[in-house]
Amino acid sequence: MPALSNNTLQLLSTIVIVIFAFTVIFVRLHAAKKPTSSKKILIPPFGMMTGFFMFVFPFMRIPFSYAIIAFLFGCIFSLPLIISSKMERVDRHVYLRRSPAFIIVLLVLLILRLALHTYIESFVTIPQTGSIFFILAFGMLLPWRIVMFIRYRKFLNESDTSLQSVTES
Repeated sequence: MPALSNNTLQLLSTIVIVIFAFTVIFVRLHAAKKPTSSKKILIPPFGMMTGFFMFVFPFMRIPFSYAIIAFLFGCIFSLPLIISSKMERVDRHVYLRRSPAFIIVLLVLLILRLALHTYIESFVTIPQTGSIFFILAFGMLLPWRIVMFIRYRKFLNESDTSLQSVTES
């Protein structure tokens, strides 16, 4: 099997990134139709942690400083996701409220990611670029989901307290 050229790898990785981004948007919009739970909030970061097994392969490894920087940039990029994620109670269920800003935020992040991808590839190999962006994505997902979980628990406690005071009246 012939080796793929860098241009072919770049094109394939871009296509995969775009497909993944639109899949995330679709899944998030679809998930807003169903009640949320602690599991639905916390499982994605745990599931994503399996991706760290990529570092078993030497060609995927990056300097630790690159990983820290990528994670910190991910944390910064998580801020719009945190701000645009809201919850509401419908009957006795908690839903993530759809926000038009959420889709815009994800599309802007996709464009930024694609632009940065090309720039970063000029300094490291394509597999290492994938490693950097995996860590960046994890840096976005982890704080966002932690904040969502904290808000969810707080929302449940506040809602339970208000429901309890209504039933006692």
